[in-house]
Amino acid sequence: MAEPPKLRVLMVSDFFFPNFGGVENHIYYLSQCLLKLGHKVVVMTHAYGNRSGVRYMTGGLKVYYVPWRPFVMQTTFPTVYGTLPIVRTILRREKITVVHGHQAFSTLCHEALMHARTMGYKVVFTDHSLYGFADVGSIHMNKVLQFSLADIDQAICVSHTSKENTVLRSGLSPAKVFMIPNAVDTAMFKPASVRPSTDVITIVVISRLVYRKGADLLVEVIPKVCRLYPNVRFVVGGDGPKHVRLEEMREKHSLQDRVEMLGAVPHSRVRSVLITGHVFLNSSLTEAFCIAILEAASCGLLTVSTRVGGVPEACNVLPDDMVVLAEPDPDDMVRAIEKAISILPSINPEEMHNRMKKLYSWQDVAKRTEIVYDRALKCSNRNLLERLSRYLSCGAWAGKLFCMVMIVDYLLWRLLQLLQPDEDIEEAPDIFLHHHGEKIN
Repeated sequence: MAEPPKLRVLMVSDFFFPNFGGVENHIYYLSQCLLKLGHKVVVMTHAYGNRSGVRYMTGGLKVYYVPWRPFVMQTTFPTVYGTLPIVRTILRREKITVVHGHQAFSTLCHEALMHARTMGYKVVFTDHSLYGFADVGSIHMNKVLQFSLADIDQAICVSHTSKENTVLRSGLSPAKVFMIPNAVDTAMFKPASVRPSTDVITIVVISRLVYRKGADLLVEVIPKVCRLYPNVRFVVGGDGPKHVRLEEMREKHSLQDRVEMLGAVPHSRVRSVLITGHVFLNSSLTEAFCIAILEAASCGLLTVSTRVGGVPEACNVLPDDMVVLAEPDPDDMVRAIEKAISILPSINPEEMHNRMKKLYSWQDVAKRTEIVYDRALKCSNRNLLERLSRYLSCGAWAGKLFCMVMIVDYLLWRLLQLLQPDEDIEEAPDIFLHHHGEKIN
């Protein structure tokens, strides 16, 4: 008879497959590794097109695509209390012990964490991005984060820079915040069996074409590099609002034959794009931890990146012969690309891939996350009055507003218990899969 799972974890975020990005990959790979460690993992996200209801992914990973449609930037419209009935049902049905929310942008994550704390569940939050303090959008987002993390059990950040940023924005105690970096699936990202010829040097860019990812920097850098090196071509994968600016740059400088625009690239095709190049270029203006750099290095590409956010931390682990850092300035980036091209002959993709295998592992990330879950489970349970005192400390006016929100949430939860007692919610059976003698719950 199969053993029961050690922990039952609910991952919650607006960002998950079939959408592609760093947060989506983090949730997927972490969930797969936790399954292999004997835990039960369930994912909750919003519906994507016709993808709604319950789906199963590799290894028996169960995904609830709840019938909420994205409102803006793949996040759902904030309803505050609208998700309470379905969150309660999933938590009871799957017998969840820990709720793990991802990404400060995700409204579904914030609402699920709020409801879970109201019902007495242990909650963990992972922040994947960096935010400022001065602009209107950041000020509002930071206040929402302060509300969500006021009663959190534990938090995770993907770099020390991200940890410092999250602590300053939310007022959370640093003792509650763990730093666990991202990783890369080196089995998926392997170098090409035959290295591309260096007669024509290909520089690959795979990124969302938005301001904070440095798309405007690319508009200035690409023409300068093309003028300096007639044998250099660019392959740009990704889509976004700045796509038009790159197209205009290509037309203006007559670079149609030297700058290839691929549009959105599914994650399953990222490796096939990377192995066509020699250099990977990351031009982000802000980055908590860039998984794309690790994927490129694992494929044997020399990386040129801006020195921003948590990128230097990721690159400090990589030797100097695998990455070249530059300030987020067009001229400095051009100089960094010149340096990268000069050291290309000494690059051995296979050796670089083997070094990456030893540096980053999703199994290690999962084991460290287990420790955070254990710490969360050991946190003492607090009654409503104790929890309200935490929200009151969030500000003279905001604190009182947050308390009102939580009191209403508590009353609605009690009303739902009267209308549909917990015993009336059917529990889902656990599914046990066996792959090559390995048990995955």
